[in-house]
Amino acid sequence: MPSLGSLIALIGATGVGKTALAIQIAQRFNGEIVGADSRQIYRYMDIGTAKPTPAERAAAPHHLIDVTDPDQPLSLAEYQRLAYAAIADIHARGKLPLLVGGTGQYVTAVLEGWRAPEVPPDPALRAELEALCAQHGTAALVERLQALDPLSAARIDPHNARRLIRALEVCLISGKPFSAQRRKAPPPYRVLEIGLHLPREALFPRLDARIARMMADGLLEEVAQLQRRGYDPRLPSLSGLGYAQLGAHLRGECSLEEALSAFKRETRAFVRRQETWFRHHGAPEWFAADAPEAVLERIAAWLKEER
Repeated sequence: MPSLGSLIALIGATGVGKTALAIQIAQRFNGEIVGADSRQIYRYMDIGTAKPTPAERAAAPHHLIDVTDPDQPLSLAEYQRLAYAAIADIHARGKLPLLVGGTGQYVTAVLEGWRAPEVPPDPALRAELEALCAQHGTAALVERLQALDPLSAARIDPHNARRLIRALEVCLISGKPFSAQRRKAPPPYRVLEIGLHLPREALFPRLDARIARMMADGLLEEVAQLQRRGYDPRLPSLSGLGYAQLGAHLRGECSLEEALSAFKRETRAFVRRQETWFRHHGAPEWFAADAPEAVLERIAAWLKEER
């Protein structure tokens, strides 16, 4: 279990400005950033995940970026273990850890101390569910999970095949809902959870512009390189925003215009799911994303309270 210490969590929807503000916080308060993004953990996937640039990483230390290859998925429990280790290391060096990202399950697993159900994997069942997904898509997994565990079906990203399969596996082996078997052992951190928010009428055009920048920066070629490296497009890592849609275009399944339209549409749907998650988990103090000084002032006051 992690040792006692302060922890700031900075959450919010994709594209809202978490990275830039996290760097400001780290520089002002002697902090280091622990990533909480389920796509930025993968190597070779830089542009489409909006991974911090080399300049941004030089401006503030970052952890849990580029920790695994696209065909080596990281379980939630493995991420949690790595995050706790990074936070403990930052504490040991007398610095302030900042948990930063938009993957709600990652943030909540760390802050609430989730413990996975003790149900061992069943290779045969898992292969059966993977075959179902390959033939009918993740929608078939969601439909089956809804019948067994509606709460998990509502909580899990409907495009995350690996998490859906694990939830189904636990339900089918144990005979109990996956959601009912999750235990919590909150770590002894003193936590300030800050949420960044932008109204959708401001955020959505920003996301469209970000997609245009990604394309200009070479996202299509990044996806093509992943294909040339031999990574299966059905991998969970490649089901993410941009990679799935542009991958389909490169395989001749749709035009580039259709791929970009789907990319924008799925990004907006993802933001809605993120907002729903953060409304139902944790207790963030919400701040306007375009008012960073208010966040910095709140953190300064919070750290002063500790002393």
